[in-house]
Amino acid sequence: MAGLTAVELSCADMSVREINTVLRGLPDATAVRISQPRGRHNLVVGIGGQLDITIAGNAGYFIGGLCDGPAVTVAGFVGWSVGENLGSGTIRVQGNASECVGASARGGLIVIEGDASSRAGISLKGGSIAIAGDVGHMTGFMAQAGTILVGGNAADSLGDSLYETVIYVGGKIRSLGSDARVEELTAADVSRVRELAAAAGFSHIAPENVTRVASAKSLYRFDALKDQRY
Repeated sequence: MAGLTAVELSCADMSVREINTVLRGLPDATAVRISQPRGRHNLVVGIGGQLDITIAGNAGYFIGGLCDGPAVTVAGFVGWSVGENLGSGTIRVQGNASECVGASARGGLIVIEGDASSRAGISLKGGSIAIAGDVGHMTGFMAQAGTILVGGNAADSLGDSLYETVIYVGGKIRSLGSDARVEELTAADVSRVRELAAAAGFSHIAPENVTRVASAKSLYRFDALKDQRY
């Protein structure tokens, strides 16, 4: 943060709306510390520009949603849908995350340094999600584009109804979802995993040993007559 203008905002003194309004008015190259979040929902939503924002504690639902540009760090846990519809920028959670990490995100990078609950990357449309630990069931459900990297284990129905998103898993996979399949790891995959792990700051992932999960593409077109008996 050297050379940045510093701003301190407190959830004890301001409402979420007031904090987000202040953030939208700040110039680029501003470092912001949001103190005493106390599980507040909807912090840092709809923020553009090159801000460096730290939420100093646990936060609630929809943190960093609809953002386009800032670097957001949460020094704690988060609730549902962190980084929902993220356009660009980075979100780093220094703890665990609840359901639907990066739901419908279109770009940027979301890093979870702990575990993530179910449906991480649901309807992902671009960008990358990197999770250091384990993920819950139906991770990558209906994910359409982008990359998901899981350092730990994946629960049931991984990649259910995948489209073009690729999921890399460093640990064990309990089961695959509908139309998801394990594919051979290529040199390009190894390079991509190495690059993403470095960006996330994960040193525990061996890029050559991950499992690649992608779509079998049998659900791309609806066939009304398939498996019908007359």
